[in-house]
Amino acid sequence: MESRLRRLEAVQEILLEIGQLSNSCTDITVFLQSVHAALGRIMYAANFYVALSDRDAPGNAVRFVYFVDEVDDHPYKDQLVQLATPDQSPTAWVILNKQRLVMTGDEQRARDENDVFGVGTVAEHWIGCPLLDQNHDVLGAMVIQSYDKQHTYSEEDQALFAQIANHVSSALQGLQSMDRLERAVHERTQELEREVAERSKAERLQRALYEIASLSASASAESDAKALYARLHEIVGGLITARNFLIALYHPKRDEISIPYFVDEKDLEAPVKRFEYGIGMSSFVLKKRKPMLLDGPAFSALMASGEINEPLGNQGIASWMGAPMTVGEEALGVIIVQSYDTSVTYTQSELDILAYVANHTAAAIARTRADLAIRRAKAELEEQNTALASALTQLQTAQSELVRQEKLASLGRLVAGVAHEINTPLGICVTATSHLVEELRLCRLDLADGALDEDGLHQFFDTVDQSLKIMTTNTQRAAALVRSFKQVAVDQSSDNIRHFNLRKYLDEVLLSLQPKLKGKPISVQVDCPPDIHCESFPGAVSQIVTNMVVNSLVHGFEEGQKGSIRITGKLDGEHILFDYSDDGVGMDSTTLQQLFDPFFTTKRGSGGSGLGAHILYNLVTGPLGGTVKVVSSPGMGLHYHLRFPRDQRKQSA
Repeated sequence: MESRLRRLEAVQEILLEIGQLSNSCTDITVFLQSVHAALGRIMYAANFYVALSDRDAPGNAVRFVYFVDEVDDHPYKDQLVQLATPDQSPTAWVILNKQRLVMTGDEQRARDENDVFGVGTVAEHWIGCPLLDQNHDVLGAMVIQSYDKQHTYSEEDQALFAQIANHVSSALQGLQSMDRLERAVHERTQELEREVAERSKAERLQRALYEIASLSASASAESDAKALYARLHEIVGGLITARNFLIALYHPKRDEISIPYFVDEKDLEAPVKRFEYGIGMSSFVLKKRKPMLLDGPAFSALMASGEINEPLGNQGIASWMGAPMTVGEEALGVIIVQSYDTSVTYTQSELDILAYVANHTAAAIARTRADLAIRRAKAELEEQNTALASALTQLQTAQSELVRQEKLASLGRLVAGVAHEINTPLGICVTATSHLVEELRLCRLDLADGALDEDGLHQFFDTVDQSLKIMTTNTQRAAALVRSFKQVAVDQSSDNIRHFNLRKYLDEVLLSLQPKLKGKPISVQVDCPPDIHCESFPGAVSQIVTNMVVNSLVHGFEEGQKGSIRITGKLDGEHILFDYSDDGVGMDSTTLQQLFDPFFTTKRGSGGSGLGAHILYNLVTGPLGGTVKVVSSPGMGLHYHLRFPRDQRKQSA
């Protein structure tokens, strides 16, 4: 009785100890080790293990978190084990059925005759109790066993073991929650550390790419490019180990590769600065058009295979990386990084970094080349613009001189025509005067001889009267021609604004053009009210009308062709609508589009200068401040429609 009481006191101490351990202990293995030691004080516990379910693993899986055995080694140390079926394992039977299982060695051996039941040596007595949480969900199983027939478990032992298993279950819930929390914290800490490392790596890479872009923006010459490559080496060296660094550029026009930048621990200078495409590792990477990573043996095997044509440089490397610099389908070159030190070997992540840098470097080089090309093109364009501006100035000067000469030539033709026209009345006056002088001499002789009678005197008077009439008519005609010519000539050579009557001025201009119209079957009709007064440039008006009429006579009518010209002027508010039309041959749309172009003429080689219509357009849109439209079609003549201010002084004000 006394021994039973002592055992019950020991059990109470164990249960109290389990409760205290659950509050103070944070490691499940340490906790179970203490439980095992306490259990050994009240019963035989040389062989003891605990299997816990892993709720984070898919399916039914357990982990043997504590295992002590006299005979067998730990069968699943640090392993997650997929749970067997209840017919295959006593531990699985306890966990899946959530019930205690007590089994003797004879019972297990009887089961084993039909099928293997469990793993390891058969125990003479085996007790397994489920570990259940407060929701009666299984946490795992706690097992005690004996290989010695002298040490078996009584019903009291079985009941005590089950009671201790209940207390262990309660303690394990808290410990698992804490363990799960610690694992979550640890995993989250590791994840954050990875995120920080990745973010730091990404920031370094982003900063490197920003510096590459900044370098490309400032590189404008060959010396700048060398500085760019050296700085690029520094940038790459900040991301990966790059003590041996090479940049190769591809020149498609010459089908060559050049080495503008080379740094190597074993070679002071590149073996060759320029070579044909197809030679060496640079050509190999460009041909493959993809980043490549090689260790020492792979590099040696590639060289030995002959796939690399004429290898260049030191071949005793430990690790090697090459990344092509491409923009779209265009290959610009290669970046190569290599190591002679076996302690420095490159990985795929470092190759990814090099490839990423190579792509952005290619874009930077492309931008640099494009900027240089733009600057060269801009310089060439500026030179061309300067030459064109000089040529335009010379052309404008020549054009102005030609226009001035055309005006003077037009005025000269007018002078010649008027002079020829004046010759006729003046010649008649000279003839009449000579005839009158001769009649006067004869009359005086008759008078001296006394032969002059009344009839002879009257005949003389008739001759004088007729001669004076002829002289008066022809001198008045000559005076009118001189007066109209004088005003028109003064207006055409002057750029002054003055007051004039439009109808009278048109008559004067047409009178000065009579030598041009004389002898041609062309009639000119003017329809203009006599009360239209202008404050404008009469010289421009006379030049416009002259060019219109001359163009009609030269281009609109064939020699001997009958035709008519109609001129109309009328007021439209403070503007004058001036229409000119002829019924000549007209022109097609292609010719019409070139009508006002300088030096364009349909009579090249026949006296046409190609400036008449051009001067007309400039005078209407320039001094007169108006607009001009022209309509024509083959066989329908030519029609000008002009509109310009009546008072140019108001427009100027």
